[in-house]
Amino acid sequence: MTRYVALLRGVSPRNAKMPALRRCFEEAGFGNVRTLLSSGNVAFDARGAAGSALERRAEAAMQQHLGCSFYTIVRTTAQLQALLASDPFAGHVLPRGAKRVVSFLRAPARPLLALPLAADGASVLGCIGREVFTAYVPGDKGPVFMKLIESAFGTEVTTRTWNTVARCAAA
Repeated sequence: MTRYVALLRGVSPRNAKMPALRRCFEEAGFGNVRTLLSSGNVAFDARGAAGSALERRAEAAMQQHLGCSFYTIVRTTAQLQALLASDPFAGHVLPRGAKRVVSFLRAPARPLLALPLAADGASVLGCIGREVFTAYVPGDKGPVFMKLIESAFGTEVTTRTWNTVARCAAA
């Protein structure tokens, strides 16, 4: 069995209860299911399969059991651990107080705009494979970094803080 993490876009405790989300994944036949941090991270075991097949299976189960589905991106915990070990932020000078975030894509994509891309204390630093690396300094203009990510890569992404990626990798 391989350990995976499903990263769901747009999940919060207001629109999906974690016990119900966990049951969806169990009903889909996944084992050892755990939700993490009440924000759309679901760790589970499954026989080795393509991430795309697991994404479709999870989305279908959510549609069937919740009556709605969330855009799903799947990575193995080993992939997340390798990402953390590579520390793609290490080669960048980040402003004091900057938060590091990773946006996950289903497939490698070329940015629609040249990188790095910066505005209002947020910088999309680069893209390696299916991950986009961004740093931002929290400010009063809201999630400026999300607007930058979506302008460069579209809306079929889901984003996690570096600390959340670490929690998911350890699940």
